[in-house]
Amino acid sequence: MISNRTARFGVQAVALAVTALVLPACATVTRGTSQDFKVESTPSGARVSTSTGFECDATPCTFRMPRKPGFTVTISKDGYVTQEIVIDSRIAGAGAAGLAGNILIGGVIGGAVDATSGAMNDLTPNPLVVTLQTPAEAAASAAASPTAAPAPGAN
Repeated sequence: MISNRTARFGVQAVALAVTALVLPACATVTRGTSQDFKVESTPSGARVSTSTGFECDATPCTFRMPRKPGFTVTISKDGYVTQEIVIDSRIAGAGAAGLAGNILIGGVIGGAVDATSGAMNDLTPNPLVVTLQTPAEAAASAAASPTAAPAPGAN
């Protein structure tokens, strides 16, 4: 037969284990694993697609995106040069604060959950603001940009 003392210890151990698994994932609880990601363009009305399968027919638009991993955004509009921009997933200030909370509480498991879920990260840049160029504008910009310096002694 189990004594009352042993039974109480077992209940306390289970409660402590559940608390250790649930509470420490501070960033996951406070920030979540996804965020709003906004795309704006000049001119507006550009089509947007991401390498993760999200699409919208006309900017401005907002997606609910996982904080991890990063992805590529393609912005296109008839008569303009298509642009591809890489969006990074980086540890954010608020995510670092969540990690610090995990360390203070002693939640190694929570820290691992936050790190693997992406809850500590933010998508960068966000909002993504793009100015589209016509082919003629893009050619003029390329022609106006500095070229490589000539080799020493070359004229």
